[in-house]
Amino acid sequence: MLGRDYEALTLPLGEDDEGPVVATMVRRTATHRPPRSWSSGLAPRTDHRPLAGSDVVYVHGWSDYFFQREFAEHVERLGARFFAVDLRKYGRSLLPGQTPGYVDDLTAYDADLEAALVAIRQGDGGHARRRLFLLGHSTGGLTLALWAARHPDRVDGLILNSPWLEFQATKFGREVLAPLIRLGAKHNPLAPMPVVDPGFYTRTVSSDAEGSWTYDQHWRPVRGFPVHPGWLAAVFAGQDTVAQGLHLRIPVLVLLSTHSALGPRWTEAMAHADVALNVDAVAHRSLSLGNDVTVVRIAGALHDVMLSEPAVREHAYVAIRRWARAVPLAH
Repeated sequence: MLGRDYEALTLPLGEDDEGPVVATMVRRTATHRPPRSWSSGLAPRTDHRPLAGSDVVYVHGWSDYFFQREFAEHVERLGARFFAVDLRKYGRSLLPGQTPGYVDDLTAYDADLEAALVAIRQGDGGHARRRLFLLGHSTGGLTLALWAARHPDRVDGLILNSPWLEFQATKFGREVLAPLIRLGAKHNPLAPMPVVDPGFYTRTVSSDAEGSWTYDQHWRPVRGFPVHPGWLAAVFAGQDTVAQGLHLRIPVLVLLSTHSALGPRWTEAMAHADVALNVDAVAHRSLSLGNDVTVVRIAGALHDVMLSEPAVREHAYVAIRRWARAVPLAH
């Protein structure tokens, strides 16, 4: 679906209550990869190729999947090999009869990431370890930050694109709602919850509206997937863990918009702001990740910074390149 220059690998993960479960890893095909970035071993790093000798593994957010070709190809121009993972019950991994996006514990994704990393290592044929950078958007950013804290010796850096580290109503709102959500999760984890997404985020990115991107709206619905108490309780638990401090020892880059626009009615300002997160609350919570955290606020950025206008995306690419140049070869 991304064209002949991309390929996908299905990663079986066993079964759960809804049947077989898979994740999917996506990369560019061999004939389209930059040869030096794909070579095994540790290629020399330069200012123009600060991610040489590295693998970057990308994880999407809620109600999402990987389709950002431009972003992948930019990362490869920095010298890395780029891989994207559609987590279980998302995108290419969403199977008939499954509840889209549903897990009741974010640690369930450890299996998805492990399967992807095993596949990458097998493709290397036993060559020397390459540096590993994890790149996550929104809920994917929360998931990867927690994974990095549980696996401190396996990752060399973390890039978070508008990570959902804190609830929109801030820590106080999360603490007020969390007991009610946990109670609902205990008694009926798959109960339907009110739809709170008015479709503004889709309006900012879709070529059918104010945006410029075309994608599969079955995998990325206009108003998002239905939300259930079990899933939201898992997110709140992850956010609470971050609030207590993850103590990451690796460099972290957090990309955020300068403004949120969370109102109940559409305004033109929403086309140049984050309509999903309270970016000030997330910026503050980012300091709980570790001691080496760089927060870059980008004017005009959308919730997915990499789906913003071209000038905004270029600002983000420059920030990534500048940060990558400063990352040590080993942590």
